[in-house]
Amino acid sequence: MELISTDQWLQQLGAAQDVRKVELRDHYSADEKLFADWQSGDLDAVDASYQGWREFFVTKYVEAGRTFRRVRVVSEPLSAYQEMALTYSGATVDLGEGLRWLPRRLVSTLALPGNDFFVLDEQTAIFTVLDAMAKEVVQVQRATEPAELRFCREAFDAAWDLAVPHHDYRARMIHA
Repeated sequence: MELISTDQWLQQLGAAQDVRKVELRDHYSADEKLFADWQSGDLDAVDASYQGWREFFVTKYVEAGRTFRRVRVVSEPLSAYQEMALTYSGATVDLGEGLRWLPRRLVSTLALPGNDFFVLDEQTAIFTVLDAMAKEVVQVQRATEPAELRFCREAFDAAWDLAVPHHDYRARMIHA
């Protein structure tokens, strides 16, 4: 495993034809402003923020014929942050993102890496190591050894198989 820069990670992510991602946290403080806008009811600001991701997603993945699949491992009832994510994720799913939700109670015996990770084109795994508040990426690790890649591919596939497709997912909400 080697350390790489954030720029190198983003370059590899942008060039990948097939991206698989597993997210393991219930809240990402990096999205602090977005989350604050949602909590305050400023839905125009939230829509604008998500529009940027939708435009990026369409131009980088959909129009280029690439695939992007993501599994979100979540506690239930959902955190307010994940409630927001659930509400706004349908637009990219409708554009072609493969998104599934995996209740944390189902992963107790599933072998998953300790950090969020990407599998890029079956050739590289990228781990994003976040600080304690999930606000900053403190380290980006690239794995290319066959055993590391096999572990990440198998972890993604197992999580994907257990997870519920976005439009079928019915979670208990904190705010319900």
